[in-house]
Amino acid sequence: MLLLPPSLDEFIGEDNPVKVIDVFVDSLDLNKTGFKNSIPVEKGCPPYNPGDLLKLYLYGYLNRIRSSRKLEKECTRNIEVIWLLNQLRPKYRTIAYFREHNSKAIKSVFRQFVVMMKKWDLIAGDLLAVDGSKFRAVNSKKNNYNQQKIQRHLNYIDQKADEYLKELDENDNKEQGERKLKVNECL
Repeated sequence: MLLLPPSLDEFIGEDNPVKVIDVFVDSLDLNKTGFKNSIPVEKGCPPYNPGDLLKLYLYGYLNRIRSSRKLEKECTRNIEVIWLLNQLRPKYRTIAYFREHNSKAIKSVFRQFVVMMKKWDLIAGDLLAVDGSKFRAVNSKKNNYNQQKIQRHLNYIDQKADEYLKELDENDNKEQGERKLKVNECL
């Protein structure tokens, strides 16, 4: 009996968006798109394939992962990303370096990707651009705290923690009851 399936493919369904990312990036000619290091050098350690790092950025784009450190973390814990990158684990600095040195090519590919997703009706495409600027007044409601607001938030945190602990207790008690039942059946 195996604890895990023999391959990562069994974790990734046919309709999973990472399959679209994988096929899309594999269909690109990375030399024509303008990515650096798309042709391996003869000497030294070979760089990461730009296609693999591009897949990671497209995944981050779709899933709103906006930091190289968070993308690095996803490479070690997220089954979709592990499958997408064939178990590669680039460090955050490598991921950031790739973005820094290939920003024009990445923007071009992102445009192509969005057009393709819209053409296949995978996204609606109603909203084409968003200004991400956020401005707050010095004394906005979010920055203004009083004792009542702090107490309400602390009560909310306590309530959620109590619910979580209660759920843990209930599940533990349920599992104990099931084990006792099985032991009595065996006797």
